[in-house]
Parts: sequence; C-alpha cells; structure tokens
Amino acid sequence: MTEPNNSDLKGLGGWLILVGIGVVINPIRLVIVSVLSYKPLFESGAWEQITTVGSGFYNPYLSYVIIGELVVNSIIILASIYLVYLFFSRHYLFPKVYISVVVFSLVFIVTDAWLVSIIIPDIPLFDPETVGEFIRVLITASIWIPYMLVSKRVRVTFVEKQADKNTLPHKNT
Repeated sequence: MTEPNNSDLKGLGGWLILVGIGVVINPIRLVIVSVLSYKPLFESGAWEQITTVGSGFYNPYLSYVIIGELVVNSIIILASIYLVYLFFSRHYLFPKVYISVVVFSLVFIVTDAWLVSIIIPDIPLFDPETVGEFIRVLITASIWIPYMLVSKRVRVTFVEKQADKNTLPHKNT
C-alpha cells in the first residue's frame, strides 16, 4: 500500500468535512442557544427584579455575571463566525484559532459556573445544561485538538495567506 502524497491530502476532505460541518453549525447553534437563554430573562421582567434594590430577587453581582456572559458569548459567536471564514479560505491561522476557541470555551464554562455558584450558593455548581455543554465541548476538544495538531491533511490544507518564510521584506531605496 502506498502512502498518499501531500497533494492527495490537500483540501477540505476526509475528516475535515466533519470539522467543517461543526464549524458552520456552531455559530448558528450559539445564537439560538443565546437567544433562548437570555430573551426570557429580559422579556419576563426578571432582569428588573434582579437589578432592583429591595426586590426579593435582587443580587448586586448577578447582573454583572449576566452582562459578562452576554459579552463573552458574543465574542465566542464572533470568533465562531471568523472560524467559518478561516476554514473555507483555508487560512493558515484556522487550526490555532480553532484550538484557542475550543480551549477558551472550556475554561469559560467552568469559570462561569464557578462564579454563579459563588453569587448564588443555592444553585449547584454544574446544572444539567452546564454539564451537557461542558461534555459537548470536552468531546470536541478531545477529538479535534489532537487532529489539528497531528493531521497531515490539516498541515497541507491550511496554508493560505501565510507569509513565505524564504522571502525577506525588501526596502524601497
């Protein structure tokens, strides 16, 4: 059996098709989950109750956590949209940005759960939704981070817009 050469591996094929499907679906999924999570908070009057001093649900720190979640989730959504561009343009930064977004998401899930458990001690550290999301991202990280790091297909596909290391910048004199 012959080993495929680099030209056979170059392109968005093989296991990268699964990565691509995930990269395309993820920003859509994140927007839907964010809207379903935060829209009721603002439409039901709950936001006013947790931010109004004297309300039975008032917590001076909870609004900061919610705003922080919205900001970080928005950044993750924007990074996920950027990943779609990097993936389909076969940009050399795709593997690094992909790994960074996955690792950041794992850290954010744990940090957010920890902060909420400090602010509202009655809430368990990991509710079912948090556990589900953590497991989903952990499985993604366990499969695709090693793939991004060792795959020959990844190495020969994501090379666009990379400066030629043999070309030195020249001065206009």
